[in-house]
Amino acid sequence: MFDNTLPLLTQGYAWLPDLSRRKGPGLVRTRLLGKPAIALRGPAAVEFFYDENHVRRRSALPEPVLSTLFGKGAVHTLDGAEHRQRKALFVTVLKEAAAVAALARHVAEEWERSSRQWPGHGRITLFDEVSVLLTRAVCAWAGAPIDHRSGEAEQITRDLIAMVDGFATAGPRHWQARRARQRQEKRLAQLIEEVRATSDHSAQNPSAVRAVALHRDADGELLDARTAAVEVLNILRPTVAVTWYAVFGAHALHRRPELRKPLAMNGDDYARAFAHEVRRFYPFAPFVAGLAPHDVEWRGEPIPEGTLVLLDLYGQNHDPGLWEAPYSFDPERFTDREPGRDELVPQGGGEASRGHRCPGEDVTLAVLSTVLPRLAQLEYDVPEQDLRIPLKRMPTKPRSGFVADFPPEDSARSQTTRP
Repeated sequence: MFDNTLPLLTQGYAWLPDLSRRKGPGLVRTRLLGKPAIALRGPAAVEFFYDENHVRRRSALPEPVLSTLFGKGAVHTLDGAEHRQRKALFVTVLKEAAAVAALARHVAEEWERSSRQWPGHGRITLFDEVSVLLTRAVCAWAGAPIDHRSGEAEQITRDLIAMVDGFATAGPRHWQARRARQRQEKRLAQLIEEVRATSDHSAQNPSAVRAVALHRDADGELLDARTAAVEVLNILRPTVAVTWYAVFGAHALHRRPELRKPLAMNGDDYARAFAHEVRRFYPFAPFVAGLAPHDVEWRGEPIPEGTLVLLDLYGQNHDPGLWEAPYSFDPERFTDREPGRDELVPQGGGEASRGHRCPGEDVTLAVLSTVLPRLAQLEYDVPEQDLRIPLKRMPTKPRSGFVADFPPEDSARSQTTRP
C-alpha cells in the first residue's frame, strides 16, 4: 500500500479529508511513516479512539513531535493509571472555574495594557502582539516570573511560538523548535528546583508551577526537574498557542464585518459562540494518532495490533453530515446550544478528566472570550496584505500575521466600534 507521508507533508490539512473523500465512507486504510494506518472520524469514532482498550498513545508520538511540541516524558505519552494520575494535575490546574477565571483576568489586564499602546505605534502585527501579551499573562498567572526589563518576555514568546510552529516540518522551523524547547526546559527546570527548595508544601491554592513541582506521580515520587519543566511548558505553550485562534478571529471579523457589533456588544454567550466557531472553522490540529494495542475491530473492520489509528479532527469539524454549510463561518450555530462532547473536536474529544482530550479547552474558550470582544471594540484599519491561509502549512495562519493600522493616538477612539 502506498505510503502517504509525503502527501501529508505536501497537502497539509487537506490530505486526510481528501483521502477520505476518495476512499468513500467508513474506515480509511493507508500507510504513514512506514506503518499501516487507518483513519476515522465522527462522534462514534471519537468514542472508539479515546477508549484505551482500542487505542493507546504510548509510543505513538514520533520523536520529532516529542522534541518540539509536547516534550519527552509528557502526559501525552502515558496511558492507564500513570496517565490518569498525571492528567489529574492538569485538570486541577486548568479546569477549575476559579483558576480559569483568574487566568482570563490576567489576559484582560495584559490586553488593556498592550492595546493602549497600539495607537501610538500606528501599524502592528496582531500575531506578534497577542503572543507576547498572552505570554506575559500566563506566566504571571502560573507563577513563572519574567524579567520584563531584559526583553525576556519576547524571548520566551519566540520560544513558545517556535515549539508549536516547528513540530510538523522537517526544515529550519523544526530545528528552531528543538532549540527553543531545550532553552525553556533548562530555564524552567531551574525554577522547579527553586520552588521545591523554598515552597511551603502545606500552602493552599498553589500556583501552576508549584502544583507541578510538588506533584507526585502514580509511583508516589516527584517528577524529575526536567519532566516537571516539560509539564509546565504544557501549560504555558498551549495558552500562548491561542494566539493562532485569536488571529483567526480577527480574520473572521475582517471577512464578516457585520459580526463586529454583535461580538462587541452582546456579552459572554455570543463571545463563547464566536470562539466555538473560530475553533471549528479555522485549521489548527489536523488529526491525533495512537496505536492499536492488540487486534481490534471498528464496525466489523479488523484493525491489527500496532496499526496507527488517526482521528481526523479537521475533517470532522468540516463534515457536512455534522454541520450545515460547514465551510461558512457562522457563530449562530452555537448561540443556543453548546456543542456535543464528541462533536466539536478541534482539541480532541472524549472526557478530559480521564482521557487524552486537552484539559486546556476551557482556558482556550476563556481566553478567546476575553480577547475577541475587546478586539471587536477597537478602531483600526486593515491595510493591503496577504491574508491567505495556506492549508499546506501546519500549523497555518494568515500569511501576514494580520497587520492592523491604528489611527494616531490623539485621534484614536479606543474601545469603540468602527462605523
